[in-house]
Amino acid sequence: MSTNNLQTVLLAGATGYLGNYIAQALVEDAIKTKLIARSPHKLKNFESKTVKIIKAEVTKPEQLLGVCEGVTTVISTVGITRQKDGVTYMDVDYQANLNLLNEAKKAGVKRFIYISAINGDKYRYLKIFEAKEKFVDALKASGLSYTVIRPNGFFSDMKDFLDMARKGKVYLFGNGNQKFNPIHGEDLAIVCLQAINSTSNEIVVGGPDILTLNEIGEMALHTLQKPVKIVHLPDWIRRFIIWALRTFTSTKTYGPIEFFLTLMAEDNIAPRFGQQRLESFFNESVKQS
Repeated sequence: MSTNNLQTVLLAGATGYLGNYIAQALVEDAIKTKLIARSPHKLKNFESKTVKIIKAEVTKPEQLLGVCEGVTTVISTVGITRQKDGVTYMDVDYQANLNLLNEAKKAGVKRFIYISAINGDKYRYLKIFEAKEKFVDALKASGLSYTVIRPNGFFSDMKDFLDMARKGKVYLFGNGNQKFNPIHGEDLAIVCLQAINSTSNEIVVGGPDILTLNEIGEMALHTLQKPVKIVHLPDWIRRFIIWALRTFTSTKTYGPIEFFLTLMAEDNIAPRFGQQRLESFFNESVKQS
Protein backbone atom coordinates (compact mmCIF):
# COMPACT_ATOMS: atom_id res chain seq x y z
CA MET A 1 0.00 0.00 0.00
CA SER A 2 1.40 3.41 -1.00
CA THR A 3 2.07 5.77 1.92
CA ASN A 4 0.12 8.38 -0.07
CA ASN A 5 -3.03 6.31 0.54
CA LEU A 6 -2.64 7.15 4.22
CA GLN A 7 -2.50 10.87 3.45
CA THR A 8 -5.20 13.51 3.45
CA VAL A 9 -4.00 16.55 1.53
CA LEU A 10 -5.42 20.06 1.69
CA LEU A 11 -4.59 22.01 -1.47
CA ALA A 12 -4.93 25.80 -1.52
CA GLY A 13 -4.71 27.63 -4.83
CA ALA A 14 -6.21 24.83 -6.95
CA THR A 15 -7.77 27.21 -9.49
CA GLY A 16 -4.37 28.63 -10.48
CA TYR A 17 -1.99 27.40 -13.22
CA LEU A 18 0.10 25.11 -10.99
CA GLY A 19 -2.67 24.32 -8.49
CA ASN A 20 -4.82 22.88 -11.25
CA TYR A 21 -2.08 20.43 -12.26
CA ILE A 22 -1.51 19.44 -8.62
CA ALA A 23 -5.27 18.82 -8.20
CA GLN A 24 -5.23 16.58 -11.30
CA ALA A 25 -2.24 14.63 -9.95
CA LEU A 26 -3.91 14.15 -6.54
CA VAL A 27 -7.05 12.83 -8.25
CA GLU A 28 -5.04 10.48 -10.49
CA ASP A 29 -3.19 9.08 -7.46
CA ALA A 30 -6.54 8.68 -5.60
CA ILE A 31 -5.15 10.64 -2.64
CA LYS A 32 -7.81 11.82 -0.21
CA THR A 33 -7.96 15.55 -0.87
CA LYS A 34 -9.63 18.77 0.22
CA LEU A 35 -9.56 21.62 -2.29
CA ILE A 36 -10.31 25.10 -1.01
CA ALA A 37 -11.33 27.83 -3.43
CA ARG A 38 -13.08 31.17 -3.51
CA SER A 39 -14.95 29.98 -6.62
CA PRO A 40 -15.61 26.26 -6.03
CA HIS A 41 -17.59 25.89 -9.28
CA LYS A 42 -14.24 26.11 -11.12
CA LEU A 43 -13.22 22.83 -9.45
CA LYS A 44 -16.45 20.87 -9.99
CA ASN A 45 -14.75 18.46 -12.41
CA PHE A 46 -12.42 17.29 -9.60
CA GLU A 47 -15.22 16.32 -7.21
CA SER A 48 -15.19 12.59 -6.44
CA LYS A 49 -15.23 10.04 -3.63
CA THR A 50 -11.69 11.08 -2.68
CA VAL A 51 -11.99 14.83 -3.32
CA LYS A 52 -13.97 17.33 -1.26
CA ILE A 53 -14.34 20.94 -2.41
CA ILE A 54 -14.63 23.66 0.23
CA LYS A 55 -15.64 27.25 -0.43
CA ALA A 56 -13.27 29.55 1.45
CA GLU A 57 -11.08 32.59 0.92
CA VAL A 58 -7.61 32.17 2.35
CA THR A 59 -7.39 35.92 2.96
CA LYS A 60 -10.27 35.58 5.49
CA PRO A 61 -9.12 33.50 8.50
CA GLU A 62 -12.66 33.07 9.81
CA GLN A 63 -13.54 31.11 6.64
CA LEU A 64 -10.67 28.66 7.26
CA LEU A 65 -11.79 27.50 10.70
CA GLY A 66 -11.59 23.70 10.84
CA VAL A 67 -10.51 23.19 7.21
CA CYS A 68 -7.38 21.32 8.32
CA GLU A 69 -9.18 18.80 10.53
CA GLY A 70 -8.01 15.30 9.59
CA VAL A 71 -5.42 16.71 7.16
CA THR A 72 -1.87 15.29 7.18
CA THR A 73 -0.29 17.57 4.53
CA VAL A 74 -1.06 21.09 3.32
CA ILE A 75 0.13 22.18 -0.13
CA SER A 76 -0.15 25.90 -0.85
CA THR A 77 0.37 27.50 -4.26
CA VAL A 78 -1.35 30.65 -2.99
CA GLY A 79 0.25 33.78 -4.41
CA ILE A 80 -0.31 36.55 -6.92
CA THR A 81 1.89 37.91 -9.68
CA ARG A 82 -0.18 41.03 -10.23
CA GLN A 83 -1.87 42.98 -7.47
CA LYS A 84 -5.53 43.64 -8.23
CA ASP A 85 -8.94 43.85 -6.52
CA GLY A 86 -7.31 45.94 -3.79
CA VAL A 87 -5.20 43.09 -2.36
CA THR A 88 -1.43 43.32 -2.00
CA TYR A 89 1.40 40.79 -2.06
CA MET A 90 1.50 41.01 1.74
CA ASP A 91 -2.26 40.28 1.92
CA VAL A 92 -1.97 37.15 -0.23
CA ASP A 93 1.57 35.74 -0.43
CA TYR A 94 2.25 36.38 3.26
CA GLN A 95 -0.94 36.81 5.30
CA ALA A 96 -3.22 34.35 3.46
CA ASN A 97 -0.57 31.64 3.72
CA LEU A 98 -0.04 32.52 7.38
CA ASN A 99 -3.80 32.09 7.99
CA LEU A 100 -3.50 28.62 6.48
CA LEU A 101 -0.39 27.81 8.50
CA ASN A 102 -2.12 28.83 11.75
CA GLU A 103 -5.02 26.47 10.97
CA ALA A 104 -2.55 23.70 10.07
CA LYS A 105 -0.78 24.07 13.42
CA LYS A 106 -4.06 24.02 15.36
CA ALA A 107 -5.18 20.82 13.60
CA GLY A 108 -1.90 18.97 14.08
CA VAL A 109 -1.01 18.82 10.36
CA LYS A 110 2.28 16.95 9.88
CA ARG A 111 3.71 18.68 6.82
CA PHE A 112 3.33 22.00 4.97
CA ILE A 113 4.52 22.34 1.36
CA TYR A 114 4.81 25.87 0.00
CA ILE A 115 5.64 26.92 -3.55
CA SER A 116 7.83 30.02 -3.73
CA ALA A 117 10.27 30.71 -6.60
CA ILE A 118 13.93 30.28 -7.46
CA ASN A 119 16.32 32.59 -5.60
CA GLY A 120 13.53 34.17 -3.57
CA ASP A 121 15.88 34.37 -0.59
CA LYS A 122 18.48 36.15 -2.75
CA TYR A 123 15.98 38.68 -4.17
CA ARG A 124 14.04 39.46 -1.00
CA TYR A 125 14.14 43.18 -1.88
CA LEU A 126 11.74 42.58 -4.81
CA LYS A 127 8.14 43.27 -3.79
CA ILE A 128 6.88 39.84 -4.89
CA PHE A 129 9.64 38.03 -2.99
CA GLU A 130 9.46 40.20 0.12
CA ALA A 131 6.03 38.75 0.97
CA LYS A 132 6.85 35.17 -0.09
CA GLU A 133 10.05 35.06 1.95
CA LYS A 134 8.40 36.60 5.00
CA PHE A 135 6.04 33.62 4.89
CA VAL A 136 8.96 31.20 4.40
CA ASP A 137 10.47 32.65 7.63
CA ALA A 138 7.17 32.00 9.45
CA LEU A 139 6.99 28.47 8.05
CA LYS A 140 10.54 27.67 9.19
CA ALA A 141 9.72 28.95 12.68
CA SER A 142 6.37 27.08 12.86
CA GLY A 143 7.68 23.79 14.21
CA LEU A 144 5.96 21.86 11.39
CA SER A 145 7.84 19.65 8.94
CA TYR A 146 7.99 21.67 5.75
CA THR A 147 9.25 21.83 2.18
CA VAL A 148 9.71 25.06 0.23
CA ILE A 149 9.67 24.35 -3.51
CA ARG A 150 11.49 26.88 -5.70
CA PRO A 151 10.63 26.44 -9.39
CA ASN A 152 12.60 28.19 -12.10
CA GLY A 153 9.79 29.99 -13.93
CA PHE A 154 6.66 28.42 -15.46
CA PHE A 155 6.05 27.63 -19.12
CA SER A 156 2.94 29.81 -18.84
CA ASP A 157 5.18 32.85 -18.19
CA MET A 158 7.00 32.16 -21.47
CA LYS A 159 3.87 33.19 -23.40
CA ASP A 160 5.29 36.74 -23.23
CA PHE A 161 7.78 35.61 -25.89
CA LEU A 162 4.93 34.41 -28.11
CA ASP A 163 3.13 37.73 -27.62
CA MET A 164 6.22 39.61 -28.83
CA ALA A 165 6.77 37.13 -31.68
CA ARG A 166 3.21 37.72 -32.94
CA LYS A 167 4.21 41.34 -33.56
CA GLY A 168 7.24 40.16 -35.54
CA LYS A 169 10.09 41.02 -33.16
CA VAL A 170 11.40 39.76 -29.83
CA TYR A 171 13.03 42.38 -27.58
CA LEU A 172 15.73 41.30 -25.10
CA PHE A 173 17.97 43.20 -22.71
CA GLY A 174 21.72 42.66 -22.96
CA ASN A 175 23.15 39.97 -25.25
CA GLY A 176 20.33 37.48 -24.67
CA ASN A 177 22.71 34.72 -23.58
CA GLN A 178 21.25 34.51 -20.07
CA LYS A 179 20.28 30.88 -19.41
CA PHE A 180 17.47 29.30 -17.46
CA ASN A 181 15.25 26.21 -17.53
CA PRO A 182 11.53 26.93 -17.00
CA ILE A 183 9.26 24.05 -16.02
CA HIS A 184 5.78 22.92 -17.09
CA GLY A 185 3.06 22.87 -14.41
CA GLU A 186 2.41 19.17 -15.02
CA ASP A 187 6.04 18.27 -14.26
CA LEU A 188 6.14 20.59 -11.24
CA ALA A 189 2.98 18.95 -9.86
CA ILE A 190 4.89 15.63 -9.75
CA VAL A 191 7.63 17.32 -7.68
CA CYS A 192 4.99 18.71 -5.30
CA LEU A 193 3.46 15.27 -4.74
CA GLN A 194 6.89 13.70 -4.22
CA ALA A 195 7.49 16.33 -1.52
CA ILE A 196 4.68 14.81 0.58
CA ASN A 197 7.05 12.01 1.61
CA SER A 198 10.28 13.98 1.26
CA THR A 199 12.60 14.98 4.06
CA SER A 200 14.00 17.94 2.05
CA ASN A 201 13.25 21.37 3.45
CA GLU A 202 13.98 23.01 0.12
CA ILE A 203 13.67 21.78 -3.46
CA VAL A 204 14.97 23.92 -6.32
CA VAL A 205 13.74 22.62 -9.67
CA GLY A 206 13.55 23.51 -13.35
CA GLY A 207 12.56 21.88 -16.60
CA PRO A 208 14.64 19.47 -18.70
CA ASP A 209 16.03 22.04 -21.18
CA ILE A 210 18.48 24.81 -20.30
CA LEU A 211 17.86 27.58 -22.83
CA THR A 212 19.17 31.08 -23.51
CA LEU A 213 16.75 33.96 -23.92
CA ASN A 214 17.89 34.14 -27.56
CA GLU A 215 16.93 30.49 -28.07
CA ILE A 216 13.51 31.03 -26.51
CA GLY A 217 12.97 34.10 -28.69
CA GLU A 218 13.95 32.16 -31.83
CA MET A 219 11.69 29.27 -30.78
CA ALA A 220 8.72 31.63 -30.38
CA LEU A 221 9.32 33.20 -33.81
CA HIS A 222 9.77 29.79 -35.49
CA THR A 223 6.55 28.53 -33.87
CA LEU A 224 4.66 31.42 -35.45
CA GLN A 225 6.56 30.96 -38.74
CA LYS A 226 8.04 34.45 -38.52
CA PRO A 227 11.52 35.46 -39.63
CA VAL A 228 14.00 35.59 -36.76
CA LYS A 229 14.16 39.23 -35.63
CA ILE A 230 15.59 39.70 -32.15
CA VAL A 231 16.36 43.21 -30.96
CA HIS A 232 18.97 43.48 -28.18
CA LEU A 233 18.47 46.55 -26.02
CA PRO A 234 21.30 47.88 -23.84
CA ASP A 235 21.08 46.74 -20.23
CA TRP A 236 21.04 50.31 -18.88
CA ILE A 237 17.53 50.65 -20.34
CA ARG A 238 16.37 47.69 -18.23
CA ARG A 239 17.87 49.24 -15.10
CA PHE A 240 16.37 52.63 -15.94
CA ILE A 241 12.88 51.11 -16.44
CA ILE A 242 13.06 49.43 -13.02
CA TRP A 243 14.22 52.70 -11.38
CA ALA A 244 11.52 54.77 -13.13
CA LEU A 245 8.73 52.33 -12.27
CA ARG A 246 9.80 52.14 -8.62
CA THR A 247 10.02 55.94 -8.45
CA PHE A 248 6.86 56.97 -10.27
CA THR A 249 4.38 54.08 -9.97
CA SER A 250 2.86 51.90 -7.24
CA THR A 251 3.86 48.31 -6.43
CA LYS A 252 0.68 47.27 -8.23
CA THR A 253 2.29 48.44 -11.47
CA TYR A 254 5.96 47.79 -10.90
CA GLY A 255 5.85 44.57 -8.82
CA PRO A 256 5.58 42.03 -11.66
CA ILE A 257 7.74 44.04 -14.09
CA GLU A 258 10.51 44.50 -11.50
CA PHE A 259 10.38 40.72 -10.85
CA PHE A 260 10.67 39.64 -14.50
CA LEU A 261 13.26 42.27 -15.49
CA THR A 262 15.48 41.38 -12.51
CA LEU A 263 15.37 37.60 -12.95
CA MET A 264 15.84 37.80 -16.73
CA ALA A 265 19.12 39.73 -16.29
CA GLU A 266 21.28 36.77 -15.23
CA ASP A 267 21.51 32.99 -15.41
CA ASN A 268 19.05 31.04 -13.25
CA ILE A 269 19.75 27.35 -13.70
CA ALA A 270 17.99 24.80 -11.48
CA PRO A 271 18.36 21.01 -11.23
CA ARG A 272 16.58 19.55 -14.26
CA PHE A 273 13.38 17.55 -14.03
CA GLY A 274 10.45 16.52 -16.19
CA GLN A 275 9.39 15.44 -19.66
CA GLN A 276 7.62 18.50 -21.06
CA ARG A 277 9.40 20.59 -23.67
CA LEU A 278 8.92 24.33 -24.16
CA GLU A 279 8.78 23.90 -27.95
CA SER A 280 5.76 21.57 -27.62
CA PHE A 281 4.13 24.02 -25.20
CA PHE A 282 4.57 26.87 -27.71
CA ASN A 283 3.09 24.73 -30.51
CA GLU A 284 0.07 23.82 -28.34
CA SER A 285 -0.43 27.44 -27.26
CA VAL A 286 -0.46 28.65 -30.87
CA LYS A 287 -2.91 25.92 -31.89
CA GLN A 288 -5.27 26.90 -29.08
CA SER A 289 -5.12 30.64 -29.75
